[in-house]
Amino acid sequence: MISSASDVSQKRMERRYLAVWFPYLPADRILRRRATGAPDKCEEPAPLVLAEKVKGASRIAAISRKARQAGLAAGLTLADARARIPRLWVEPMDRRADADLLDAIAEDCGRFTPVVAVDSPDGMTLDITGCGALFGTEAELRLKVSQRLRRAGLHVRTVIAGAPDTARALARHGRIAIVPTGHEAEAVSGLPVAALGMEASDQLSVSRAGLKTIGALAERPSILFAARFGEKMTGRLARLQGHAPSLLTPRRDSPMLWTQRSFAEPVARSEDIEAILASLAADLCQMLLERREGMRVTEASFHRSDGVVRYIRIDMSQPGRDVAAFMRLLRERLGALADPLDPGFGFDLVRLGVLSAEPLDIKQADLDGRVIAAHAISSLTDRLSARLGQDRVLCFLPEDTHDPARAARLAPVEAITPASGWNRPQSGEAPLRPHLIFDPPQPVIVTLAEAPDGPPRAFRWRRMEHRITAYEGPERIAPEWWREHACEERDYYRVEDISGHRFWLFRTGDYVTGAGPPDWFLHGAFG
Repeated sequence: MISSASDVSQKRMERRYLAVWFPYLPADRILRRRATGAPDKCEEPAPLVLAEKVKGASRIAAISRKARQAGLAAGLTLADARARIPRLWVEPMDRRADADLLDAIAEDCGRFTPVVAVDSPDGMTLDITGCGALFGTEAELRLKVSQRLRRAGLHVRTVIAGAPDTARALARHGRIAIVPTGHEAEAVSGLPVAALGMEASDQLSVSRAGLKTIGALAERPSILFAARFGEKMTGRLARLQGHAPSLLTPRRDSPMLWTQRSFAEPVARSEDIEAILASLAADLCQMLLERREGMRVTEASFHRSDGVVRYIRIDMSQPGRDVAAFMRLLRERLGALADPLDPGFGFDLVRLGVLSAEPLDIKQADLDGRVIAAHAISSLTDRLSARLGQDRVLCFLPEDTHDPARAARLAPVEAITPASGWNRPQSGEAPLRPHLIFDPPQPVIVTLAEAPDGPPRAFRWRRMEHRITAYEGPERIAPEWWREHACEERDYYRVEDISGHRFWLFRTGDYVTGAGPPDWFLHGAFG
Protein backbone atom coordinates (compact mmCIF):
# COMPACT_ATOMS: atom_id res chain seq x y z
CA MET A 1 0.00 0.00 0.00
CA ILE A 2 1.36 3.40 -1.00
CA SER A 3 0.35 6.39 1.08
CA SER A 4 1.49 9.97 1.41
CA ALA A 5 0.68 13.10 3.36
CA SER A 6 1.62 16.76 2.90
CA ASP A 7 1.12 19.93 4.87
CA VAL A 8 -2.36 19.48 6.32
CA SER A 9 -2.88 23.23 6.58
CA GLN A 10 -3.14 23.37 2.80
CA LYS A 11 -6.07 20.98 2.86
CA ARG A 12 -7.61 22.73 5.87
CA MET A 13 -8.15 19.43 7.65
CA GLU A 14 -9.63 19.28 11.10
CA ARG A 15 -7.07 18.09 13.62
CA ARG A 16 -7.61 14.59 14.96
CA TYR A 17 -5.80 12.91 17.85
CA LEU A 18 -5.62 9.38 19.16
CA ALA A 19 -4.95 9.06 22.91
CA VAL A 20 -3.55 5.78 24.22
CA TRP A 21 -3.70 4.90 27.93
CA PHE A 22 -2.11 1.91 29.64
CA PRO A 23 -3.90 1.48 32.98
CA TYR A 24 -1.61 -1.37 34.15
CA LEU A 25 1.68 -0.54 32.40
CA PRO A 26 4.10 -1.44 35.29
CA ALA A 27 2.31 -4.74 35.95
CA ASP A 28 2.11 -5.54 32.23
CA ARG A 29 5.88 -5.06 32.02
CA ILE A 30 6.40 -7.72 34.70
CA LEU A 31 3.90 -10.10 33.13
CA ARG A 32 5.44 -9.65 29.67
CA ARG A 33 8.86 -10.48 31.08
CA ARG A 34 7.49 -13.57 32.81
CA ALA A 35 5.78 -14.72 29.62
CA THR A 36 9.00 -14.26 27.63
CA GLY A 37 11.10 -16.18 30.15
CA ALA A 38 8.62 -19.00 30.71
CA PRO A 39 5.90 -19.29 28.03
CA ASP A 40 4.09 -21.93 30.10
CA LYS A 41 3.67 -19.41 32.94
CA CYS A 42 1.85 -16.64 31.13
CA GLU A 43 -1.02 -16.59 33.61
CA GLU A 44 -0.78 -14.41 36.69
CA PRO A 45 -0.53 -16.88 39.64
CA ALA A 46 -1.55 -14.31 42.27
CA PRO A 47 -2.59 -10.66 42.29
CA LEU A 48 0.46 -8.61 41.28
CA VAL A 49 1.35 -5.30 42.91
CA LEU A 50 4.42 -3.09 42.63
CA ALA A 51 5.58 -1.41 45.82
CA GLU A 52 8.00 1.35 46.76
CA LYS A 53 9.07 3.15 49.93
CA VAL A 54 7.06 6.26 50.84
CA LYS A 55 8.11 8.03 54.05
CA GLY A 56 9.62 4.86 55.44
CA ALA A 57 6.61 2.65 54.70
CA SER A 58 6.12 0.27 51.77
CA ARG A 59 3.11 1.32 49.74
CA ILE A 60 1.52 0.02 46.56
CA ALA A 61 2.54 2.20 43.60
CA ALA A 62 0.89 0.18 40.79
CA ILE A 63 -1.37 -2.84 40.49
CA SER A 64 -2.42 -5.40 37.92
CA ARG A 65 -5.92 -5.97 36.63
CA LYS A 66 -6.30 -9.04 38.82
CA ALA A 67 -5.24 -7.03 41.89
CA ARG A 68 -7.82 -4.37 41.10
CA GLN A 69 -10.51 -7.02 40.81
CA ALA A 70 -9.41 -8.26 44.24
CA GLY A 71 -10.09 -4.83 45.73
CA LEU A 72 -6.55 -3.43 45.93
CA ALA A 73 -5.62 0.11 44.88
CA ALA A 74 -2.54 2.26 44.55
CA GLY A 75 -1.57 4.07 47.75
CA LEU A 76 -2.52 1.22 50.04
CA THR A 77 0.19 0.10 52.45
CA LEU A 78 1.76 -3.24 51.65
CA ALA A 79 0.95 -4.54 55.13
CA ASP A 80 -2.78 -3.86 54.64
CA ALA A 81 -2.67 -5.50 51.21
CA ARG A 82 -1.04 -8.64 52.64
CA ALA A 83 -3.64 -8.72 55.38
CA ARG A 84 -6.37 -8.85 52.74
CA ILE A 85 -4.56 -11.21 50.35
CA PRO A 86 -1.86 -13.32 52.04
CA ARG A 87 -0.64 -14.87 48.77
CA LEU A 88 0.26 -11.56 47.17
CA TRP A 89 2.80 -11.25 44.34
CA VAL A 90 4.96 -8.21 45.12
CA GLU A 91 7.57 -6.69 42.80
CA PRO A 92 9.66 -3.53 43.27
CA MET A 93 8.56 -0.43 41.38
CA ASP A 94 10.98 0.53 38.59
CA ARG A 95 9.91 3.80 37.02
CA ARG A 96 12.93 3.96 34.71
CA ALA A 97 12.04 0.57 33.20
CA ASP A 98 8.42 1.71 32.78
CA ALA A 99 9.58 4.88 30.99
CA ASP A 100 11.82 2.82 28.69
CA LEU A 101 8.92 0.51 27.86
CA LEU A 102 6.64 3.46 27.14
CA ASP A 103 9.28 4.98 24.86
CA ALA A 104 9.67 1.69 23.00
CA ILE A 105 5.90 1.50 22.51
CA ALA A 106 5.83 5.07 21.21
CA GLU A 107 8.66 4.19 18.81
CA ASP A 108 6.64 1.30 17.42
CA CYS A 109 3.49 3.44 17.13
CA GLY A 110 5.39 5.66 14.73
CA ARG A 111 4.21 3.25 12.03
CA PHE A 112 0.74 4.79 12.30
CA THR A 113 1.78 8.46 12.25
CA PRO A 114 5.11 10.29 12.39
CA VAL A 115 3.82 12.60 15.15
CA VAL A 116 3.82 10.75 18.49
CA ALA A 117 3.99 12.49 21.87
CA VAL A 118 4.69 10.60 25.08
CA ASP A 119 2.27 11.34 27.92
CA SER A 120 4.22 10.12 30.94
CA PRO A 121 3.95 7.97 32.92
CA ASP A 122 1.34 5.73 31.29
CA GLY A 123 0.08 7.16 28.01
CA MET A 124 0.83 8.79 24.69
CA THR A 125 -0.95 10.87 22.05
CA LEU A 126 -0.81 10.39 18.28
CA ASP A 127 -1.62 13.15 15.82
CA ILE A 128 -3.56 11.18 13.21
CA THR A 129 -4.74 14.12 11.13
CA GLY A 130 -5.11 12.84 7.59
CA CYS A 131 -3.90 9.35 8.58
CA GLY A 132 -7.32 7.71 8.88
CA ALA A 133 -7.66 7.33 5.12
CA LEU A 134 -4.34 5.45 5.00
CA PHE A 135 -5.88 2.64 7.03
CA GLY A 136 -9.44 2.85 5.74
CA THR A 137 -11.25 4.87 8.39
CA GLU A 138 -10.50 6.36 11.79
CA ALA A 139 -12.28 3.44 13.43
CA GLU A 140 -10.10 0.95 11.56
CA LEU A 141 -6.97 2.88 12.51
CA ARG A 142 -7.99 2.85 16.18
CA LEU A 143 -8.72 -0.88 15.96
CA LYS A 144 -5.31 -1.61 14.40
CA VAL A 145 -3.52 0.33 17.13
CA SER A 146 -5.44 -1.41 19.91
CA GLN A 147 -4.98 -4.88 18.44
CA ARG A 148 -1.24 -4.44 17.96
CA LEU A 149 -0.75 -3.28 21.55
CA ARG A 150 -2.93 -6.03 23.00
CA ARG A 151 -1.01 -8.66 21.05
CA ALA A 152 2.09 -7.31 22.79
CA GLY A 153 0.55 -8.19 26.16
CA LEU A 154 -0.61 -4.70 27.16
CA HIS A 155 -3.93 -3.56 28.56
CA VAL A 156 -4.87 -0.47 26.59
CA ARG A 157 -7.68 1.98 25.99
CA THR A 158 -7.76 4.26 22.93
CA VAL A 159 -9.93 7.29 22.13
CA ILE A 160 -10.04 9.57 19.08
CA ALA A 161 -11.08 13.23 19.42
CA GLY A 162 -10.46 16.64 17.88
CA ALA A 163 -8.31 17.88 20.79
CA PRO A 164 -5.48 16.01 22.58
CA ASP A 165 -6.72 16.93 26.06
CA THR A 166 -10.19 15.69 25.19
CA ALA A 167 -8.92 12.35 23.93
CA ARG A 168 -6.62 11.95 26.93
CA ALA A 169 -9.38 12.64 29.47
CA LEU A 170 -11.84 10.30 27.76
CA ALA A 171 -9.26 7.52 27.61
CA ARG A 172 -8.79 7.69 31.38
CA HIS A 173 -12.24 8.61 32.62
CA GLY A 174 -14.78 8.09 29.86
CA ARG A 175 -16.42 5.39 27.75
CA ILE A 176 -16.60 7.09 24.33
CA ALA A 177 -14.27 5.66 21.67
CA ILE A 178 -14.55 8.24 18.85
CA VAL A 179 -15.71 11.83 19.31
CA PRO A 180 -17.15 13.47 16.16
CA THR A 181 -15.52 16.71 15.12
CA GLY A 182 -16.93 19.67 17.04
CA HIS A 183 -18.56 17.60 19.80
CA GLU A 184 -15.70 17.67 22.30
CA ALA A 185 -17.54 19.79 24.90
CA GLU A 186 -20.55 17.51 24.77
CA ALA A 187 -18.38 14.37 25.06
CA VAL A 188 -16.58 15.49 28.24
CA SER A 189 -19.59 17.01 30.00
CA GLY A 190 -20.25 13.85 32.01
CA LEU A 191 -16.64 13.24 33.08
CA PRO A 192 -15.69 13.69 36.74
CA VAL A 193 -13.76 16.78 37.80
CA ALA A 194 -10.71 14.54 38.24
CA ALA A 195 -10.35 14.66 34.46
CA LEU A 196 -8.99 18.21 34.81
CA GLY A 197 -5.88 16.89 36.54
CA MET A 198 -6.07 19.36 39.43
CA GLU A 199 -4.36 19.03 42.77
CA ALA A 200 -6.14 16.80 45.26
CA SER A 201 -6.94 19.74 47.56
CA ASP A 202 -8.45 21.80 44.73
CA GLN A 203 -10.42 18.82 43.49
CA LEU A 204 -11.82 18.30 47.00
CA SER A 205 -12.82 21.96 47.23
CA VAL A 206 -14.72 21.79 43.93
CA SER A 207 -16.46 18.57 44.97
CA ARG A 208 -17.58 20.06 48.29
CA ALA A 209 -19.19 22.89 46.34
CA GLY A 210 -21.44 20.30 44.70
CA LEU A 211 -19.72 20.36 41.31
CA LYS A 212 -19.08 16.75 40.38
CA THR A 213 -18.74 16.81 36.59
CA ILE A 214 -17.05 18.84 33.87
CA GLY A 215 -20.45 19.92 32.57
CA ALA A 216 -21.33 21.39 35.95
CA LEU A 217 -18.11 23.38 35.96
CA ALA A 218 -18.69 24.62 32.41
CA GLU A 219 -22.12 26.00 33.35
CA ARG A 220 -20.59 28.34 35.95
CA PRO A 221 -18.87 31.62 34.99
CA SER A 222 -15.15 31.00 34.47
CA ILE A 223 -14.25 34.20 36.34
CA LEU A 224 -15.35 32.57 39.60
CA PHE A 225 -12.93 29.66 39.21
CA ALA A 226 -10.14 31.94 37.97
CA ALA A 227 -10.42 34.03 41.14
CA ARG A 228 -10.29 30.93 43.37
CA PHE A 229 -7.99 28.51 41.52
CA GLY A 230 -6.19 30.74 39.01
CA GLU A 231 -6.20 30.95 35.24
CA LYS A 232 -4.55 27.52 35.02
CA MET A 233 -7.78 25.73 35.84
CA THR A 234 -9.90 27.69 33.37
CA GLY A 235 -7.28 27.07 30.68
CA ARG A 236 -7.42 23.34 31.33
CA LEU A 237 -11.19 23.40 31.11
CA ALA A 238 -11.09 25.26 27.78
CA ARG A 239 -8.58 22.80 26.32
CA LEU A 240 -10.57 19.86 27.61
CA GLN A 241 -13.67 21.13 25.81
CA GLY A 242 -11.73 21.83 22.62
CA HIS A 243 -12.25 25.60 22.90
CA ALA A 244 -8.53 26.42 23.20
CA PRO A 245 -5.52 25.02 21.31
CA SER A 246 -3.38 22.41 23.03
CA LEU A 247 0.36 22.10 22.60
CA LEU A 248 1.66 18.70 21.56
CA THR A 249 5.39 18.02 21.79
CA PRO A 250 6.38 15.12 19.50
CA ARG A 251 9.17 12.84 20.65
CA ARG A 252 10.86 13.26 17.24
CA ASP A 253 11.00 16.03 14.66
CA SER A 254 7.77 16.11 12.68
CA PRO A 255 8.20 15.95 8.90
CA MET A 256 6.60 18.69 6.86
CA LEU A 257 6.10 16.25 3.98
CA TRP A 258 6.16 12.49 4.10
CA THR A 259 5.27 9.43 2.12
CA GLN A 260 5.32 5.78 3.08
CA ARG A 261 4.73 2.27 1.84
CA SER A 262 3.48 -0.66 3.92
CA PHE A 263 3.57 -4.34 3.02
CA ALA A 264 1.42 -7.32 3.82
CA GLU A 265 4.59 -9.47 3.69
CA PRO A 266 7.79 -7.93 5.13
CA VAL A 267 10.64 -7.21 2.71
CA ALA A 268 14.28 -7.88 3.51
CA ARG A 269 16.26 -7.77 0.24
CA SER A 270 18.41 -4.66 -0.14
CA GLU A 271 17.46 -4.34 -3.82
CA ASP A 272 13.77 -4.19 -2.95
CA ILE A 273 14.37 -1.64 -0.19
CA GLU A 274 16.40 0.57 -2.52
CA ALA A 275 13.70 0.44 -5.18
CA ILE A 276 11.08 1.38 -2.58
CA LEU A 277 13.13 4.35 -1.40
CA ALA A 278 13.63 5.54 -4.98
CA SER A 279 9.88 5.43 -5.53
CA LEU A 280 9.21 7.32 -2.31
CA ALA A 281 11.86 9.91 -3.19
CA ALA A 282 10.21 10.47 -6.57
CA ASP A 283 6.88 11.09 -4.83
CA LEU A 284 8.48 13.59 -2.45
CA CYS A 285 10.27 15.42 -5.24
CA GLN A 286 6.97 15.79 -7.09
CA MET A 287 5.38 17.30 -3.98
CA LEU A 288 8.32 19.67 -3.59
CA LEU A 289 8.13 20.66 -7.25
CA GLU A 290 4.51 21.75 -6.76
CA ARG A 291 5.61 23.83 -3.77
CA ARG A 292 8.70 25.16 -5.63
CA GLU A 293 10.90 23.94 -2.81
CA GLY A 294 13.88 21.64 -2.41
CA MET A 295 14.74 19.22 0.38
CA ARG A 296 17.53 20.08 2.80
CA VAL A 297 17.05 17.47 5.54
CA THR A 298 15.25 14.17 5.01
CA GLU A 299 14.76 11.13 7.20
CA ALA A 300 14.06 7.55 6.20
CA SER A 301 12.50 5.25 8.81
CA PHE A 302 12.46 1.47 8.55
CA HIS A 303 9.89 -0.33 10.72
CA ARG A 304 10.62 -3.97 11.34
CA SER A 305 7.89 -6.49 11.98
CA ASP A 306 9.17 -7.05 15.53
CA GLY A 307 8.71 -3.36 16.42
CA VAL A 308 12.32 -2.20 16.04
CA VAL A 309 12.69 1.06 14.08
CA ARG A 310 15.82 2.40 12.39
CA TYR A 311 16.24 5.99 11.22
CA ILE A 312 18.59 7.29 8.54
CA ARG A 313 19.04 11.06 8.25
CA ILE A 314 20.27 12.64 5.02
CA ASP A 315 21.51 16.26 5.06
CA MET A 316 22.14 18.30 1.93
CA SER A 317 24.26 21.44 1.75
CA GLN A 318 21.93 22.97 -0.87
CA PRO A 319 18.20 22.43 -1.47
CA GLY A 320 17.45 19.92 -4.20
CA ARG A 321 14.88 17.55 -5.63
CA ASP A 322 17.00 15.31 -7.82
CA VAL A 323 16.06 11.67 -7.16
CA ALA A 324 19.33 10.29 -8.56
CA ALA A 325 21.45 12.61 -6.40
CA PHE A 326 19.37 11.78 -3.34
CA MET A 327 19.78 8.04 -3.89
CA ARG A 328 23.55 8.45 -4.23
CA LEU A 329 23.64 10.19 -0.85
CA LEU A 330 21.42 7.52 0.68
CA ARG A 331 23.70 4.72 -0.56
CA GLU A 332 26.72 6.53 0.86
CA ARG A 333 24.92 6.97 4.18
CA LEU A 334 23.88 3.33 4.36
CA GLY A 335 27.37 2.16 3.47
CA ALA A 336 28.95 4.32 6.21
CA LEU A 337 26.72 3.06 9.04
CA ALA A 338 28.69 1.66 11.98
CA ASP A 339 25.68 -0.54 12.75
CA PRO A 340 24.44 -1.99 9.44
CA LEU A 341 20.75 -1.83 8.65
CA ASP A 342 19.59 -5.24 9.85
CA PRO A 343 16.16 -6.14 8.41
CA GLY A 344 15.66 -9.01 10.87
CA PHE A 345 12.47 -10.75 9.81
CA GLY A 346 11.85 -7.92 7.35
CA PHE A 347 10.46 -4.40 7.15
CA ASP A 348 6.69 -4.07 6.96
CA LEU A 349 6.72 -0.27 6.58
CA VAL A 350 9.19 2.21 5.05
CA ARG A 351 8.66 5.96 5.38
CA LEU A 352 10.50 8.90 3.86
CA GLY A 353 9.93 12.39 5.20
CA VAL A 354 11.24 15.90 4.61
CA LEU A 355 12.24 17.58 7.87
CA SER A 356 13.46 20.81 6.29
CA ALA A 357 12.95 22.40 2.88
CA GLU A 358 13.86 25.71 1.27
CA PRO A 359 12.62 27.62 -1.80
CA LEU A 360 14.14 26.28 -5.00
CA ASP A 361 13.53 27.64 -8.47
CA ILE A 362 15.01 26.30 -11.67
CA LYS A 363 18.34 28.03 -12.32
CA GLN A 364 19.68 28.65 -15.79
CA ALA A 365 23.39 27.94 -16.19
CA ASP A 366 25.59 30.95 -16.86
CA LEU A 367 27.94 31.04 -19.83
CA ASP A 368 30.93 30.71 -17.48
CA GLY A 369 29.48 27.54 -15.95
CA ARG A 370 29.49 28.80 -12.34
CA VAL A 371 26.10 27.31 -11.55
CA ILE A 372 27.20 23.90 -12.83
CA ALA A 373 30.48 24.10 -10.90
CA ALA A 374 28.68 25.12 -7.70
CA HIS A 375 26.28 22.21 -8.09
CA ALA A 376 29.19 19.80 -8.58
CA ILE A 377 30.94 21.08 -5.46
CA SER A 378 27.71 20.82 -3.46
CA SER A 379 27.21 17.21 -4.61
CA LEU A 380 30.79 16.35 -3.67
CA THR A 381 30.52 17.81 -0.15
CA ASP A 382 27.20 16.03 0.38
CA ARG A 383 28.71 12.67 -0.59
CA LEU A 384 31.75 13.22 1.61
CA SER A 385 29.51 14.20 4.55
CA ALA A 386 27.35 11.11 4.07
CA ARG A 387 30.41 8.85 3.91
CA LEU A 388 32.68 10.42 6.54
CA GLY A 389 30.18 12.16 8.81
CA GLN A 390 28.98 15.74 9.08
CA ASP A 391 31.53 16.61 11.77
CA ARG A 392 34.43 15.78 9.42
CA VAL A 393 33.51 17.90 6.39
CA LEU A 394 33.70 21.49 7.56
CA CYS A 395 33.72 24.97 6.10
CA PHE A 396 34.31 28.47 7.39
CA LEU A 397 31.31 30.63 8.22
CA PRO A 398 31.44 34.34 9.11
CA GLU A 399 30.73 35.58 12.63
CA ASP A 400 29.09 38.88 13.44
CA THR A 401 32.03 40.34 15.35
CA HIS A 402 34.77 42.92 14.87
CA ASP A 403 37.34 40.74 16.66
CA PRO A 404 39.64 39.37 13.91
CA ALA A 405 40.39 36.23 15.90
CA ARG A 406 36.69 35.36 15.98
CA ALA A 407 35.69 36.57 12.52
CA ALA A 408 35.14 32.99 11.28
CA ARG A 409 34.19 29.62 12.71
CA LEU A 410 34.25 26.07 11.47
CA ALA A 411 30.87 24.42 10.89
CA PRO A 412 29.51 21.45 8.93
CA VAL A 413 28.91 22.14 5.26
CA GLU A 414 25.18 21.50 5.80
CA ALA A 415 25.07 24.58 8.07
CA ILE A 416 25.46 26.92 5.08
CA THR A 417 22.33 29.02 4.50
CA PRO A 418 21.56 31.60 1.82
CA ALA A 419 22.09 34.37 4.41
CA SER A 420 25.43 33.05 5.68
CA GLY A 421 27.63 34.52 2.92
CA TRP A 422 30.69 36.66 3.45
CA ASN A 423 30.61 40.42 3.08
CA ARG A 424 32.19 41.15 -0.28
CA PRO A 425 33.92 44.48 -1.00
CA GLN A 426 32.43 46.84 -3.51
CA SER A 427 33.71 46.77 -7.05
CA GLY A 428 37.17 48.34 -7.23
CA GLU A 429 37.62 48.39 -3.44
CA ALA A 430 40.23 46.38 -1.54
CA PRO A 431 38.94 43.87 1.05
CA LEU A 432 38.79 45.09 4.64
CA ARG A 433 40.13 41.83 6.06
CA PRO A 434 42.89 39.56 4.70
CA HIS A 435 42.22 36.05 3.51
CA LEU A 436 45.18 34.69 5.47
CA ILE A 437 45.19 35.24 9.24
CA PHE A 438 48.17 34.33 11.42
CA ASP A 439 47.40 32.73 14.77
CA PRO A 440 49.11 33.97 16.81
CA PRO A 441 50.09 37.26 15.13
CA GLN A 442 53.73 37.34 14.10
CA PRO A 443 55.99 40.06 15.54
CA VAL A 444 57.75 42.41 13.12
CA ILE A 445 60.46 45.04 13.53
CA VAL A 446 59.55 48.51 12.28
CA THR A 447 62.75 50.07 10.97
CA LEU A 448 61.30 53.34 9.72
CA ALA A 449 58.25 55.36 10.86
CA GLU A 450 57.02 58.93 10.43
CA ALA A 451 56.44 59.31 14.18
CA PRO A 452 56.36 57.01 17.20
CA ASP A 453 52.56 56.83 16.92
CA GLY A 454 52.41 57.06 13.11
CA PRO A 455 52.23 54.38 10.42
CA PRO A 456 55.35 52.36 9.57
CA ARG A 457 57.35 53.14 6.44
CA ALA A 458 59.46 49.98 6.53
CA PHE A 459 59.46 46.77 8.57
CA ARG A 460 61.43 43.56 8.73
CA TRP A 461 59.67 40.21 8.68
CA ARG A 462 61.31 36.82 8.21
CA ARG A 463 64.67 38.42 7.49
CA MET A 464 63.22 40.45 4.62
CA GLU A 465 62.88 44.20 4.43
CA HIS A 466 59.52 45.54 3.22
CA ARG A 467 59.38 49.21 2.23
CA ILE A 468 55.85 50.59 2.32
CA THR A 469 54.57 52.73 -0.53
CA ALA A 470 50.93 53.11 0.58
CA TYR A 471 48.95 52.62 3.73
CA GLU A 472 45.43 53.07 5.11
CA GLY A 473 44.58 53.48 8.77
CA PRO A 474 44.59 53.43 11.64
CA GLU A 475 41.49 51.34 12.42
CA ARG A 476 41.16 50.97 16.17
CA ILE A 477 39.65 47.69 17.35
CA ALA A 478 38.75 47.47 21.02
CA PRO A 479 38.33 44.18 22.88
CA GLU A 480 34.90 42.66 23.51
CA TRP A 481 34.52 43.55 27.17
CA TRP A 482 31.95 40.82 27.86
CA ARG A 483 34.46 38.05 27.03
CA GLU A 484 37.19 36.75 29.27
CA HIS A 485 40.82 36.97 28.15
CA ALA A 486 40.01 39.57 25.49
CA CYS A 487 42.90 41.08 23.56
CA GLU A 488 44.17 44.61 24.25
CA GLU A 489 43.18 47.62 22.20
CA ARG A 490 44.89 47.65 18.78
CA ASP A 491 45.44 50.06 15.86
CA TYR A 492 45.37 48.29 12.48
CA TYR A 493 46.88 49.42 9.14
CA ARG A 494 46.51 48.05 5.64
CA VAL A 495 49.85 48.55 3.91
CA GLU A 496 51.39 47.78 0.50
CA ASP A 497 55.13 47.38 -0.16
CA ILE A 498 57.14 48.23 -3.30
CA SER A 499 56.61 44.66 -4.63
CA GLY A 500 52.82 44.96 -4.48
CA HIS A 501 52.38 42.70 -1.43
CA ARG A 502 49.68 43.80 0.96
CA PHE A 503 49.77 43.18 4.72
CA TRP A 504 47.61 43.80 7.75
CA LEU A 505 49.65 45.25 10.62
CA PHE A 506 48.69 46.39 14.09
CA ARG A 507 50.49 48.03 16.95
CA THR A 508 50.02 47.88 20.68
CA GLY A 509 51.09 50.35 23.35
CA ASP A 510 49.75 53.26 25.36
CA TYR A 511 50.72 56.57 23.77
CA VAL A 512 48.84 58.69 26.28
CA THR A 513 50.78 57.54 29.33
CA GLY A 514 53.92 56.76 27.33
CA ALA A 515 54.27 53.30 28.86
CA GLY A 516 57.01 51.97 26.58
CA PRO A 517 57.47 51.94 22.79
CA PRO A 518 54.84 50.37 20.54
CA ASP A 519 55.04 46.73 19.51
CA TRP A 520 54.18 45.84 15.93
CA PHE A 521 52.67 42.58 14.70
CA LEU A 522 51.65 41.11 11.37
CA HIS A 523 48.15 39.69 11.69
CA GLY A 524 47.41 38.74 8.09
CA ALA A 525 48.29 38.94 4.43
CA PHE A 526 46.03 39.79 1.51
CA GLY A 527 45.96 37.43 -1.45
